[in-house]
Amino acid sequence: MSVPARVLVVDDSPTMRGLITAVLSADPDVSVVGQAGDALEAREAIKKLNPDVVTLDIEMPNMNGLDFLEKIMRLRPMPVIMVSSLTHRGADATLAALEIGAFDCVSKPVPGEPRPFTDLADKVKAAARSLRSISRPAVSAPAPVVAPTSDFRVGRKIVAIGSSTGGVEALITVLQKFPVNCPPTVITQHMPSTFTKSFAERLNRICAPAVQEATDGARLEIGKIYLAPGGDRHLQVTNAAAPCCRLIERDPVNGHRPSVDVLFDSVAELAGRNAVGVILTGMGRDGAAGLLKMRHAGARTIGQNEKTCVVYGMPRVAHELGAVEQQLPLGAIGEEILKFTAARKEGSD
Repeated sequence: MSVPARVLVVDDSPTMRGLITAVLSADPDVSVVGQAGDALEAREAIKKLNPDVVTLDIEMPNMNGLDFLEKIMRLRPMPVIMVSSLTHRGADATLAALEIGAFDCVSKPVPGEPRPFTDLADKVKAAARSLRSISRPAVSAPAPVVAPTSDFRVGRKIVAIGSSTGGVEALITVLQKFPVNCPPTVITQHMPSTFTKSFAERLNRICAPAVQEATDGARLEIGKIYLAPGGDRHLQVTNAAAPCCRLIERDPVNGHRPSVDVLFDSVAELAGRNAVGVILTGMGRDGAAGLLKMRHAGARTIGQNEKTCVVYGMPRVAHELGAVEQQLPLGAIGEEILKFTAARKEGSD
């Protein structure tokens, strides 16, 4: 970046503020312009300093981070990166923050962690570069949706979806279009390990199909969606006779574990033309090469368009490689997936 991203660090812990500041200041393309210990201090600092990006703690005195984020998104929309403790409560709050409009989330380090906040600077820079319009009102959590089932007859295709920054909101938008008898769907979303279980539970509550964190050996079934667990394993699909999830221990790919490329590669090999690949908003290039393999294998492929992406990174690279059959706005992707996966009138796909 030619001009450093200007960041305000908000956390009630002086130690944590110092750590975040040190990590960000080590990157020449990031400038920490101020710190605040609570929402009241942060509000004044935002007015005075006009930062490009705010890092925001979840649990703070006077006003918690979630309530403050709602005010930011309503009164002065700007990119906010949530910094959460590794707790179930923190995970739930962070997911709510992402739905409200937070740009991304990072986990607070645990004692003894050798390299805390390894990707924080990259997320800050991506947030500062983001061209998306975030000037929308804060929204409450979406109500449960019961998608129609009478007009949809599922075929034999498998759906594979990859997403990263902005993926929480994007996945909710796509999956809430799915009926209860949706095609078997596997998802890799770049997300800290503490958050994936809570996210799967959240999706299960607000979507018509059953959503679960993927487990090794889980058989792919109609009406079920499987989310790759964050952490130390990749999600693949295996066993052509009875497709199932496989979690493998392997080095990170494209800097990620789980990796979208690993998932897409396995779907290309297993399902070929009997698959649909979808790449949504996210930084970097993970999933682009795998989506190209899927397309070469005969799968239908969809990429989120630039206008509706939080970060037009992964879909852009996939499009430039020729992996994307068609680019669509986020709101149209769910319905297009159903068109591709519906049973044909004479026999199934």
